[in-house]
Amino acid sequence: MRLHAAVFAFCALILTATAALAADPVRLGAVLSVSGPASFLGEPEKNTIQMEVDKINAAGGVLGRPLEVVILDDETDVNKAVLATDRLLKKERVSAILGPTTSGNSLAVMGKAAAAKVPLISCSAAEKITKPVNPYIFKVAPSDRLAVARILSHAKKQGYKKLAILTVSDGFGQAGREVLKELIPADGFTLVADEVFGPKDTDMTAQLTKIQGASPDAVICWGTNPGPAVVAKNRVQLGMKTPLYMSHGVASKKFIELAGDAAEGLLLPAGKITAADKLPDSDPEKAQLVAYTKAYGEKFNAPVSTFGGHGYDSLHLAVKAISDAGSDKPQAIRDALEKTKAFPGIGGIFTYSPEDHAGLGPDAFIMLRIEKGDWVIVGD
Repeated sequence: MRLHAAVFAFCALILTATAALAADPVRLGAVLSVSGPASFLGEPEKNTIQMEVDKINAAGGVLGRPLEVVILDDETDVNKAVLATDRLLKKERVSAILGPTTSGNSLAVMGKAAAAKVPLISCSAAEKITKPVNPYIFKVAPSDRLAVARILSHAKKQGYKKLAILTVSDGFGQAGREVLKELIPADGFTLVADEVFGPKDTDMTAQLTKIQGASPDAVICWGTNPGPAVVAKNRVQLGMKTPLYMSHGVASKKFIELAGDAAEGLLLPAGKITAADKLPDSDPEKAQLVAYTKAYGEKFNAPVSTFGGHGYDSLHLAVKAISDAGSDKPQAIRDALEKTKAFPGIGGIFTYSPEDHAGLGPDAFIMLRIEKGDWVIVGD
């Protein structure tokens, strides 16, 4: 009798597990730059999302249902990002969208998500994505304003007075340029040069020569690879000794690889994940960051970056919202996202509200210097 009861219980367990696996999946979508110029951002985002989906499903899924994320590659092309978003909304009928990877693509598609009343959690940094607040648009990448503030704090403590900026003419660069032009004079600095380069430019010698002529105390370059690596190399070729800050848009070992020896001594703000192993043991975020670093390295035989962390955060924030709401309906997810408090992610501690869909504060960044092909944490 007992044997029959045990067999019955075991069969019931199998049936329950099978039913859960057979249930309709919770479907999310993602628009990522897995290929194209921003692939160094989008590929780790895709890898991380897939790795975490497998982990979530192995633990039972979401709401007792399997989790599925339909990932589409926009090839770092704004038109393809629009088409991918249309497909996710109209054909795939996803409950929420993760990404896009880049600021320009996020700005181009977020209106479509909002019109469809489907929440979008962008993986890009431009302040304009969440300012002013749109009820359906959130983001996980720290805002440009926080990165600029961290750079200027460091520059002020070095005694610098005159600054020059060199920004890329894409969505990320334009958004950063606006904040730089606002905060530099507001913080008591003098902006002595304001130069721009194109995303596909292969030589910035002309812009750097003009900057050199303005005799700044330091230069701030704002862009994503490969342009900033070209700037770093051209600076060395010109024999410029002026300190050079980079933006958080190049916070990965890929930048050091592209810039080579020209990266030596450069400074940039970055998320803690970039140098997780170098954080003090007292840092409350270190354990989670080190665990993610280890898991990613073992699975993909590659170093982690801030950008893979954006994939992690966008996914887990969506999953938390679904769990908290007890529903995968887009409106329920949106409402729960907006109530998120003190959620520990890879990019920092997230707290959203009706007035703030960016979610992060100044402590999302640390200041790094590149020394001998690696990161060194420096004080402000």
